[in-house]
Amino acid sequence: MKTTPSRSSSVAGFSFVEVLAAIAIIGIITFLAIPNLVQIRQDGEDRLAVARAEALNMAIASYIQANGTNAAWTGNATNDYANLRGYLAFAPATFGAYKPAGYNFHWPGSLANLNYSNMVYATREGSTNRLE
Repeated sequence: MKTTPSRSSSVAGFSFVEVLAAIAIIGIITFLAIPNLVQIRQDGEDRLAVARAEALNMAIASYIQANGTNAAWTGNATNDYANLRGYLAFAPATFGAYKPAGYNFHWPGSLANLNYSNMVYATREGSTNRLE
């Protein structure tokens, strides 16, 4: 009597082609998603710089209300930041620690006659375009 071997010892699984197809699909989705993630991160960093510049403007307004426009002001961000720290909710010890990396803050030279054009504003390093 002739018997046929049973297939109980065979292992079920995915074929090599199926695994490659799944990896290719994941790669395509990643390729499409990465540019969006990079742009979202850049937008978030821009918003942080703008928010910190606005916080500095509010601190300057509070500083003027408390000390007047004739108060000590050098027009140098590093020096004047020490005077503003008490008016900021988030105020690290140095201006360099407060300023986001890769951004510049344009600082008013005087407290007299402040208006929109000479208030603190942020730009990306190497750019003159004002972030808003």
